[in-house]
Amino acid sequence: MNIQEYIESGVLEQYVLGTLTPREQAEVEHQAAAYPEIRQELDQITQALDGYALAHAAQPPAGMRERVLAGWQAAIQADAPPTAAPPVAEPGRVIAMPPPQEATPSTGRVLTWLMAAAVALLLVSNFIFYRNWQNASQELVAMQSSRDELAANTRVVQQRLTQRTAELAMFRDDAYRMVELTGTPNAPGAKAKVHFNPATRAVYVEVRNLPKPPEGKQYQLWALDKGKPIDAGMLAEATMVGDSVQLMKSIASAQAFAMTVEPAGGSASPTLSSMAVLGNMN
Repeated sequence: MNIQEYIESGVLEQYVLGTLTPREQAEVEHQAAAYPEIRQELDQITQALDGYALAHAAQPPAGMRERVLAGWQAAIQADAPPTAAPPVAEPGRVIAMPPPQEATPSTGRVLTWLMAAAVALLLVSNFIFYRNWQNASQELVAMQSSRDELAANTRVVQQRLTQRTAELAMFRDDAYRMVELTGTPNAPGAKAKVHFNPATRAVYVEVRNLPKPPEGKQYQLWALDKGKPIDAGMLAEATMVGDSVQLMKSIASAQAFAMTVEPAGGSASPTLSSMAVLGNMN
């Protein structure tokens, strides 16, 4: 059994409104006892149907008014007693007119049933329309979320592609001078490379191996120009673990490069006791 199709068929709403036959009502109760999802939906409909009908009136289906009126008229005509032929007037004779006939009990019951059926049909159509609209709205929100996520992923891929293209161009450019940075006694196994273009002042750093800095600390690159340290920028987490080549701050000139461990965000001057790698330009 497809539970979702059964729930969306409208039979639960008809059960709540009391428009089903006893056999159909028993079938709904059987399904509700067998499937918790159907029981939960039936409880929700019972609680929400009356309140929703008052708060969310909707246009009834096209042609419903004409069908109800046609059924009403047919029922009245079927229950009405045959109309006797009017008496023929004779000269000088007074004809007593019969008193107007009152509606029979069966006619009243038919009218009551037709009005109840019309109200029930209107309530069911309103509720089904609202639920379908709500489901469509949820699906639209999910589609928009998926679209936004796809767009964000696309932007990330494009940014990485642009970055990789720039890195490849840098590696192929003979104007860049490569500086090997080797470990100090603080980090004997540390290795990194700096790619420096004196003409454009561009500096790229490439990490081969760096120990993880202490909590709240970060690696900072320094250019040494005539013995004076110049801040060349902080290493990002992805750069530190070797996942990317990072463009650093522009440097006018340098004879050597070094990295030190500094407080997160950097320092105005290097902490020489925390120097991890150092390399001279050839």
